[in-house]
Amino acid sequence: MVVALQSLEHLSADQLREMAARLMTQLRHQGALLEKLTHENSLLKRMKFAAQSERFNPEQKSLLEDEIEADLASFATEIDALQQEPGTPNLQEKKQPKRLPLPAHLPRRDIHHEPEFTTCRTPGCGCPLKRIGEDVAEKLDYVPGVFSVERHIRGKWACTQCETITQAPVDAHVIDKGIPTAGLLAQVLVGKYADHLPLYRQETIFGRAGLAIPRSTLAQWVGTCGVRLQPLVDALKAEILQHRVLHADETPVAMLKPGDGKTHRAYLWAYAPGAFESMKAVVYDFCESRAGEHARAFLGKWRGSLTCDDFSGYKALIASGVTEVGCLAHARRKFFDLHAANKSQIAGFALQQFARVYDIEREVRDIDATQRQDIRRRQTQPVLDVLHEWMRLQRQKVPDGSATAKALDYSLRRWEALTRFVDDGQLPVDNNWIENQIRPIAIGRNNWLFAGSLRAGQRAAAVMSLIQSARMNGHDPYVYLKDVLTRLPMHKASQIEDLLPHRWQPDAI
Repeated sequence: MVVALQSLEHLSADQLREMAARLMTQLRHQGALLEKLTHENSLLKRMKFAAQSERFNPEQKSLLEDEIEADLASFATEIDALQQEPGTPNLQEKKQPKRLPLPAHLPRRDIHHEPEFTTCRTPGCGCPLKRIGEDVAEKLDYVPGVFSVERHIRGKWACTQCETITQAPVDAHVIDKGIPTAGLLAQVLVGKYADHLPLYRQETIFGRAGLAIPRSTLAQWVGTCGVRLQPLVDALKAEILQHRVLHADETPVAMLKPGDGKTHRAYLWAYAPGAFESMKAVVYDFCESRAGEHARAFLGKWRGSLTCDDFSGYKALIASGVTEVGCLAHARRKFFDLHAANKSQIAGFALQQFARVYDIEREVRDIDATQRQDIRRRQTQPVLDVLHEWMRLQRQKVPDGSATAKALDYSLRRWEALTRFVDDGQLPVDNNWIENQIRPIAIGRNNWLFAGSLRAGQRAAAVMSLIQSARMNGHDPYVYLKDVLTRLPMHKASQIEDLLPHRWQPDAI
């Protein structure tokens, strides 16, 4: 220290000032770095006790096999549909496997199908028909915990004079010539995609109810239903894109990488009409990455107001004419984390101002857009003006790279997008609406482990779109899917919109 002080005696005043400035800069940098590391360490401690992903276990192979079975079934269903189109040759004769009879101990429920008229309808005949027999087809039904069998009895009626046989038709089923009823299929779908029960667990549950349906069979049913329900999801997407205000968000999902048996990070994107729009629905889009091209492909020519976070994948959309609406909750979250880490006074003041904005939003939530816009301009705008000026002044006082600077920069950089809701009563204040719809997906990830293929992920996204949209409209997903799967095979394609969750009515059953 003595040597250091002696060496300073030979420095000029300018050199001393330069050294002092350099040391102060270094000190500020180290202080900012320390604050940043302390902040990140605090966040890690808060996340330490969060639920962690399940490790791969011996069931991993069977889970993958389930998805392969489902994929094969969906491929077969699509091929069958194509071969049924006029002019398409049937390249191979389909062999129907011999089905074992359903267990005799299961309770039976007879459903009779008899002709409306028991006189011969042949022109010029009119003779009474005689019942000469019947055909019986058994369908396996399920209500939670109990299996039963529906016996569809079709009486055969013959005209002795015309030598013709008459039978009442039976409505088409989602799985042609299959044994499951719409109720059983709905149970499997809801179990897999709403309750997040893998098929091997459902096989065990069904076994306790008296009939252990092989998971390979369950997977085939899932694959076929995924194809049958896809037109509903396409119609739901088309209606969502008719709205001027949309939400968008995305969450990571592990997907098995073909060839090497490893998983990589895929993404489930979610889109929904704005929180104040009349339609309540969500459509999930499973994609192999987080690239912005997926959002552009989904939205297509849509140009409206998109509520989203600061993810760069949306920037190309904004550059092409989409109006960006920022998420005030994301901005607030930066200061909340800062305050939770070190009780920052700066963060505390910011949180108070955000709270005032949200207090106003709670008051205007249930009024029309015009009134909401007027109140926002009169009450919210002054609060935001004060907050903005305060942020600008505080930013001049904090060192670059600090956690406080990053929190301030996020809001200041996106201020126009964050406050756009003030001048449009139809715009939401944040993106919490879509985050609430994507939360069930995040919760379920621990049970899936991974998506077995791209097609499996897309099938899951389609079914979960209908399930979550049904929930948003106050419907029981099981009741909704059971009715839709019952009516869908006979429903006109031109009227598919009638079966969408926001239009479907329980009394339609």
